[in-house]
Amino acid sequence: QVQLEESGGDSVQAGGSLRLSCKVSSKYEPGCVGWFRQAAGKEREAIAAIYPTDGNTTYPDSVKGRFSISRDNSKSTVYLQLNSMKPDDTATYYCAAGPRVGWQRWQSPLEYDSWGQGTQVTVSS
Repeated sequence: QVQLEESGGDSVQAGGSLRLSCKVSSKYEPGCVGWFRQAAGKEREAIAAIYPTDGNTTYPDSVKGRFSISRDNSKSTVYLQLNSMKPDDTATYYCAAGPRVGWQRWQSPLEYDSWGQGTQVTVSS
């Protein structure tokens, strides 16, 4: 079982930046670590994923160029850098891990079997 703990959520002004962290505690390295967000009244949305074995990353078009996912293996931590933030980025951000997440299905929450508790990000205009 993988344990995940997010941190770094905060309230920022539009145009600002944040870096979220996801501490990964696991006997085995997960096949994929993803970041999702969920705004009030909306469905959970995948916003980034990284495949630790080869370092490949992927993003939806909605955040490409503004958000960046990375990892520090020495700290067992996956980061999500949020830049040029907008009020629409306001949500609870979750990291998730899955043992075998296909490249074509990384955006489906069903592919992930471990989730963190979430960290709140609020962007004001």
